[in-house]
Order: sequence, then C-alpha cells, then structure tokens
Amino acid sequence: MKRLLTSESVAPGHPDKICDQISDAIVDALIKKDKYSRVACDVIANDDIIYIGGQITTKGYIDTIKEAWKILKNLGYNENDFKIINAITEQSPDIALGVNKTNKKELGAGDQGILFGYATDENEYYMPWSLVLAHELVKRAEELRLKHNFPYAKSDMKSQVTIEHDTETNKFSIKKVLMSIQHEEKFNYEKFVEFIKKNIVDYVLEKHHFNLDYELLINPTGRFVIGGPKGDTGLTGRKIIVDTYGGFARHGGGAFSGKDATKIDRSAAYMARYIAKNLVAAGIANKIEIQLSYAIGLPRPQSIYVETFGTSKYNENQIIEAIYSLFDLSVEGIINSLDLLRPIYLQTATFGHFGRNDLDLSWEKLNKIEAIKEFFKIS
Repeated sequence: MKRLLTSESVAPGHPDKICDQISDAIVDALIKKDKYSRVACDVIANDDIIYIGGQITTKGYIDTIKEAWKILKNLGYNENDFKIINAITEQSPDIALGVNKTNKKELGAGDQGILFGYATDENEYYMPWSLVLAHELVKRAEELRLKHNFPYAKSDMKSQVTIEHDTETNKFSIKKVLMSIQHEEKFNYEKFVEFIKKNIVDYVLEKHHFNLDYELLINPTGRFVIGGPKGDTGLTGRKIIVDTYGGFARHGGGAFSGKDATKIDRSAAYMARYIAKNLVAAGIANKIEIQLSYAIGLPRPQSIYVETFGTSKYNENQIIEAIYSLFDLSVEGIINSLDLLRPIYLQTATFGHFGRNDLDLSWEKLNKIEAIKEFFKIS
C-alpha cells in the first residue's frame, strides 16, 4: 500500500513565527533575571503594530520592547516599520493560588490540559520524514538569506513536502515540494526559481539521500512581495502543528511559546516527547503516541493513554506501568528532570521543538534506554 504524507514548515520571518520568537525571547530574558518567573506572553503583529500582552510575575525587570526589536532587526526590519505596544499585566492571583508551592504542597499545574508526545523510528530524528524535510528546507533558505547568499529573498517563507510511503517496502520517496518565499519587488523570476531548486531543495534532498524526480512548486501565485505582518496578521502559538509533529500525532491544542515551565502545555508536552522517544529507541515500539492530562493546581497527571499503532509486542498497560515507574510526571518532577528553569526557549521558537539534533535539548536526550530495557527485561 502506498500513502501520501504531507507536512509544512515556516521560516522565522513568517508573521506567526515573529510572534513566537518575541514571546520566547521575553521568556528567556525573564528567566535570566529570575528563573522562577511566571510567564504567559502572547504577541499579535498586524500591519505596522506589534502588541505584546499577557500576564507575568517576576522579581526581574526587562525591556520587552527592546527584546522585540532584537528579533525584528535580525529579520531585516527597522524601527520605522513597527510601533510596539507593551500591555503586560501581573499573573492572576486565582491562578497563582493553585500553582504556587506553599508549606509542603507540591507545585501545581498552571492550567488544565491534555498533551501528546510522539516518536517514530523512520530516521535518526525519531520524527516523520515529511516534517524533517519541511523544516530543513526553510532552515537552509534562512541560512542563505542571513549570509546574503540568496538573491532577491526576504524573510517570510513557507515550505510543504509530500512524501510517498510504500508500506510494503517501507520506502519513502519525494513526490511534491512547495516553496513560498518572499522576494524583492524587482527580481529575475527564472534565476530565483533556479537558485531555489539547486541550492535549497535539491541540496536538502541529496543530503538525506532522497530522489530528485519530484514536482516542484515555487510561489504558485507568481508573486510574493508583501510578507510578514504587512501581508498577514501574526499571533503567538498559531503554528502548533509545525512546532510538533507535522500532523502525524494528535495535539491537545495548547501552544508552547511565551510560557514558563509551570505551564504544562509546554513542559508536559516536552516530557511526553522525551518518554515516547526513549521508548521507541529502546525498541518497545516502532511508533508511539502518548497522552497526558493535567488539572489546574494539581501536581500529577490525571490520566495516561498510549497508542502504538500495532507496532509493539507489549500491551498498553505494560507500557503505562513502565512510564509511571521510570518517569516523574509531577510538574516539579518534569521541571527538574528536564532542567527547564533555563533560558533555552527562543531557540525552539523556529524549526520545531522536537527532533532537534542541532540543539542540546533535554527532552531529546536518549538517556532512559537502559532503564527501559531493564524494566522490560530486554537483553
């Protein structure tokens, strides 16, 4: 049986990603000042206005507008392009009541939520191939742009990759690639297309040993001059599928960017990925999806659900028992296990939060394999 699998990615200059980066830049800056900062920061970018909102409680001080400009200037904007409004307030005392650790009480979840973690043995990234390649394409394009080696290109970019998976041979082949790349008003279309095919698409596909006989679409409308917030309103947390598994796992609906580690939308999703990746690497399943659920103010998950898609010889109850035995799923346990009170979040705001072998992320480490094998008595 042959199936078509498609994922997309967006570059740092995409309006939603501009907002994610500003939100996470603020998280990192506050953690540097006070690692116990409570942050829920959302940004909206529309035309020439950037609005920074949210609730923050911290002992530190940062200039949020200055942090925003660090992101914007790196994308080619200048101070005449936007007016930035800071409208951050303090965290609600009702939420703080449930989350704060007092006396012997454990740290509670910052909100209710359901979180999913996923891993597959398709490649060294333990991620779906279509998403890996979609990220690689925009990453390559952005690297060339920043080095001034990408003629006519500007910072707003998107990619989409469609792969054919032959389930009988387990072979993956590229069928279609879509690149939408913002460009200067005056440009040579033929040279632009030729450059993208040779120096971005073929370069990435050859690097990963894929076929080059694919259908290529570049800026299908024929023109992409107006980009960023001028062309489309951006909002923190709107690219949650790009940020996670490219459509190959369910999503609880909560975004990551702009949130500190007490927000289980972020921290528990990282833990679920950590568990899933180590279980697959240990040979428990070829593919696995894990759901965790939490209630506001309570420290531990209300439920765990596991799906192995028929790729494991172990049943769901055995795997859940292993998860409870080997991983501390309390909010405080997750924060401590993954060392999340560090300024590590801005780097995750682009090109995905998972499968990042280019970054030193605690939730991507494969340091539980031996413990898992010992639990299942695998030699």
